[in-house]
Amino acid sequence: MKPRLKQLTTLLLVLIMGLCLLFPPALTAQAEGESSKETAKEADEESKDPFEGTDFANWGEVLDQAKGTTVSFYGWGGSDQVNAWIDDYLAPYAEENYGIKVDRVPMDIDMILNKLAGEKSADQKDSSIDLIWINGENFATAKENDFLYGPFTEMLPHYHSYVDLEDPEVQVDFATEIEGFESPYSKAQLVLLADTDLVKDLPSSAQDLMDYAKANPGTFTYAALPDFTSSAFVRTIVHELADYDKLLEADKEISKEELAKIIKPAMDYLKELAPYLWEKGKTYPATTAEVDQMFMDGQLHFSMSYDQNHAVSMIRNGQYPETATAFIFDQGTVGNTSYVAIGKHSQNIAGALCLADAILSPEMQASKMDPEIWGTIPVLDYDKLDEDQLGLFAAIEMGEGALPADDLLEKRVPELPAFLVPLIEEIWLDEVAGQ
Repeated sequence: MKPRLKQLTTLLLVLIMGLCLLFPPALTAQAEGESSKETAKEADEESKDPFEGTDFANWGEVLDQAKGTTVSFYGWGGSDQVNAWIDDYLAPYAEENYGIKVDRVPMDIDMILNKLAGEKSADQKDSSIDLIWINGENFATAKENDFLYGPFTEMLPHYHSYVDLEDPEVQVDFATEIEGFESPYSKAQLVLLADTDLVKDLPSSAQDLMDYAKANPGTFTYAALPDFTSSAFVRTIVHELADYDKLLEADKEISKEELAKIIKPAMDYLKELAPYLWEKGKTYPATTAEVDQMFMDGQLHFSMSYDQNHAVSMIRNGQYPETATAFIFDQGTVGNTSYVAIGKHSQNIAGALCLADAILSPEMQASKMDPEIWGTIPVLDYDKLDEDQLGLFAAIEMGEGALPADDLLEKRVPELPAFLVPLIEEIWLDEVAGQ
């Protein structure tokens, strides 16, 4: 070996030996292991439940944990009245009485469910979704896919104090067992609307409506399904003319053909009614909003709404004549309850519990009932309220065109299992719209 090459080789060996002395392999591996442990520890801390160890059954602990936090409230934001109630009534009440702030996040429920599904797929433990406005088929989807935290209703003081725990709508939502995963938010019910200057005797049954339509062709119609309100109208006809109890007990295995046989009397009625509708039933308005506009223009004698105080609001803003009124059939109309649920990986479960409890307060339910503010049916049991609390509701002026809440609830038809609704709509499209 040449002298210079030999010297370089010797120098390289010395350097290698020096490095080994400075960084022994065992120490290097130890350092790498400690680094991995630190990374894992940081990941654990990031994914750790912020309320681990909190006793949510202890309401004092819940209040302590919630105080000073912000609760994200996700739900449909398409109503100015609803948005204003949350911002101007619920949020101030929640801050004053629970020490929490409310961040209203307007988002359609299908997008909320997609967000929850995406978070679950990514195993994300730090969801931004705290409280959700939900019901029906969407609740069934969320519950079946383990998107929700619960059961939680047993933790809410106002739930026990003011809600009728025997009410079927506290136990099932469109035939899906609630089991404590939802807390009541609002009640709504389908009403028919008429101008009493034109309609002297309000129809009290499906047959009365048929008789009026035949005597006054073209003055009644409803929107093409699957319009939400018109679909409820069709289910109301199904209730009156078909075996509704059999449908309430139906299971998911029922075929479209089996369902068609059960609801045949209702479909036959709607087929008989069709030639006497607007445009002789050859076409249907696309939405209930279009039906309502034709009612306001005087083309129709009737309209309908799943907002029982729609006529009150429309009279007050001058869009309906003062002779307009809501009415329902003697055998009732379809009604439902909407609820709030908590996202499974909410980072503010304590705050969400407090906001759900605030919603059930007599003060908030009374403010929500006022047609000037929103106009919903309360979800509380009046028999559980004291004299002062009852006074909150008695002081509300419902106005012209309103139906008393007691009358509505007395003739309230429960919603069908959610899985039947799209099938009924398909049958209507096949047999009625397609005739």
